[in-house]
Amino acid sequence: MGMLKKTKSKKKMSTETPEIPTPKMKKFVRLLRSAELPRYTHVPGSGTPHPYRDPRGHSYNQRPMMPRPLREDRWAESRSYLIGLDFFNLGFYWEAHDEWDRLWKASGPDTEVGKFLKGLVKLAAAGIKVREESIHGVRRHAASAGEVFADVAAESDRDQFCGLDFTLLQFAADRAAQLRYPNDLEIGRPLRVFPFLLIPEPLPLM
Repeated sequence: MGMLKKTKSKKKMSTETPEIPTPKMKKFVRLLRSAELPRYTHVPGSGTPHPYRDPRGHSYNQRPMMPRPLREDRWAESRSYLIGLDFFNLGFYWEAHDEWDRLWKASGPDTEVGKFLKGLVKLAAAGIKVREESIHGVRRHAASAGEVFADVAAESDRDQFCGLDFTLLQFAADRAAQLRYPNDLEIGRPLRVFPFLLIPEPLPLM
């Protein structure tokens, strides 16, 4: 696993549009290996039990408490942030959205970190919409995520935030909005539907 590298291209005439580099696919890594994964992923409207409200839910009577605010300089210590990344990369989009939404509220929606988390929440929402077979919802949330990441990148004047590269995040949001998705996915089965992973660098020692 390495840092994102720009692809080299031959010199072109000045009248041509420069080639936009495509980030390399990263290798999957569980960030919180000791954390137990839900036995299914919730897909609203599909018949899966609501995780908290339904007695059959995977987290019934286990609603988590509000997490500590996320800090950009100590993101590797945030269990809520890291488990959200694990959920997202494994295709538990509702659970990732739920985790990051709580962290967003705890961190302050109008803070720099809060705005960054809003982008992740939107990206997870796009994953939920894939499972709900709502292509309009996928494109709307993915496009919104891309706009949020672009704004945070400009405001923070950083290439990376909480371990994630803005180039990758904006590429991810753009790809999510453009792809076509299958509509025969097994209900409740976690499945990664996007051709990218959100792996922070450096990897946290947990």
